[in-house]
Amino acid sequence: MEKVILNNGVEMPILGFGVMMLMGEECEEAVINAIEAGYRLFDTAELYGNEQAVGNAIKKSGIPREELFITTKFGSKEAGYEKTMAAFQKSIDALQLDYIDLYLIHQPFGDIFGSWRAMQELYNAGKIRAIGVCNFLPDRLMDLIVNSSFTPAVNQIETHPFHQQHETHQFLQDNNVQIQAWGPFAEGMNGVFTNEVLSAIAIKYNKTVAQVILRWLTQRGVVAIPKSAHKERMLENINIFDFKLSDEDMQAIQILDTKQSLLFSHRDPAIVKWMSEYGWVNN
Repeated sequence: MEKVILNNGVEMPILGFGVMMLMGEECEEAVINAIEAGYRLFDTAELYGNEQAVGNAIKKSGIPREELFITTKFGSKEAGYEKTMAAFQKSIDALQLDYIDLYLIHQPFGDIFGSWRAMQELYNAGKIRAIGVCNFLPDRLMDLIVNSSFTPAVNQIETHPFHQQHETHQFLQDNNVQIQAWGPFAEGMNGVFTNEVLSAIAIKYNKTVAQVILRWLTQRGVVAIPKSAHKERMLENINIFDFKLSDEDMQAIQILDTKQSLLFSHRDPAIVKWMSEYGWVNN
C-alpha cells in the first residue's frame, strides 16, 4: 500500500475504507472483510453511530494495532473545549483503542478554536497521532492556522470527478495540509459509473470505472476512502496500484469538473444552521 507522509512525519495509507451508513453487524463484517482484503486505513465518526462496530472488528481481526490507521471525527454539537474532550473519550472507548491515529473536526462550525485547543492537548499527550479537519474552505482553514499557530495535518473534503478541488488542493499543498477525499464516487450521482469518458478509460486499462476514479485520485496525491459492503468490490477498489493513467487520461477526466459540490454548500446559511443544530448532513 502506498502511503503519504503528514506534516508531523506520520505515515498514512493513501487508500482506505469508509464506513458511513454501515451499522452494527453489517459494519463489523465489512471492516473484517476490508482488513482481510488489505485495507489498513479506516474512517469513521461519532455521528455515524458505528464506532463500536469498528472497534469490535479491529479486536476480532487480530491485526497488530500499529499496522492500522484509525480516523474518527466529532460533530458540530461537540464543538468547544470541554465537549470535544468528552467526545474524544466517548469515541476512544467505543473504538476500544488506546489512541486514535487521526482525529478530525467534522464540520467548520461552532467553537472550533476551543475544540482545536482540546485536540492539541490530546495530541501532545500522545492520545492522537495527528489532528485535522473536514470540510474547511481555504478561508476558514487559514483562519484556523493563523490564529492557532498549529497547522492541521489533513483536510477531508468532497472530491470526485465532478468536483475536483484543484484550487483547494493547491492551497492545501502550499500550506502543507494533506487532502483527503470523501465521496470519491460522487455518491453515485451524475451517472458516474456509466460516464462515457470514465468508461472509455476503464476499457483501455481493463479496469472498472471505480478503479479509474481511485487511481486518478491517488495519482494526484489525494487520499481516498471508498466504502462498500461487498467483499468483491473491496478487493476491486484496492487493486489500483498495478497501472498508471496517462497524462492524456488525466486531462480527459479534468474536463468533467463542474467546480461545484453535487450535494451542498458549506456557505449556505440553511446548511450552516442545520449542521450546527443536528451535527451533519452527509460525509
